[in-house]
Amino acid sequence: MTARRRPWKTIVGLLLTALMLFPVYWMINVSLTKTQDLRVTPPNIVPLEPTFEGYISVFNQQLPALGTSLIIGLGCVVFTVVVAAPAAYAISLLRLRGGGALNFILLVAQMIPAVVMAMGFYAIYVRLDLLNTVWGLILADSTIAIPFAVLLFTAFMSGLPNELMQAARIDGAGAVRTFLSIVMPLSRNSVLTVSLFAFLWAWSDFVFASTLNRNGDMIPVTLSIYAYIGNNTTQWNAIMATAVVASVPAAILLVVAQRYVAAGVTAGAVKD
Repeated sequence: MTARRRPWKTIVGLLLTALMLFPVYWMINVSLTKTQDLRVTPPNIVPLEPTFEGYISVFNQQLPALGTSLIIGLGCVVFTVVVAAPAAYAISLLRLRGGGALNFILLVAQMIPAVVMAMGFYAIYVRLDLLNTVWGLILADSTIAIPFAVLLFTAFMSGLPNELMQAARIDGAGAVRTFLSIVMPLSRNSVLTVSLFAFLWAWSDFVFASTLNRNGDMIPVTLSIYAYIGNNTTQWNAIMATAVVASVPAAILLVVAQRYVAAGVTAGAVKD
């Protein structure tokens, strides 16, 4: 038996949902509005004469930037998983000495503002000749994702049954074989969760992109969107159209992976 939901709760939920999603609707509304209608007072709630000139500009001009953002996002995912998963395995299952202190350092690292980190990366990249490169941006974006990934992997791997590890050792599997053949397959939900958050952080990054890759040949869409902002005119419909197109991959990933994300985030919260 389930309790009957009160109508007022449904109404309140719908109103709050509409309030939170209104910026998304307004972004779509502006992307379909003609330039001469953007300064109408009061603004039109719906585009009376919709136009797709903003989307035409996006597909004519922004596809290389979207491809660059995709490369950076996927590169950040690969680098984050490759670094964070073995680190969490060493901390949680190999009982790495100083693992508790390392977890605390990683937690503190997440509190450092991205602007401060960008300044440090700039000073380092000037000496290493990594400015205005995609690889440098992937490395910088990964520093945001890796601490979170290590903490999440550690929480999940700590909950894995010790009997599995002991059985693997009895069968002659070493630490590396156990990690690749047992731990990683069991950590599928955590891997998907980490991959999703790493991709979204890299996809939406602007601070690192504007600091470390402003004059590069390949720039992400978050930086390329500034081409529509001029001293005298600003193409708001093109800006919003770019934002809409850039939001589609993130929205699809969230919808498709939400079940795995929920399982990955709560993994390790309860132990037998």
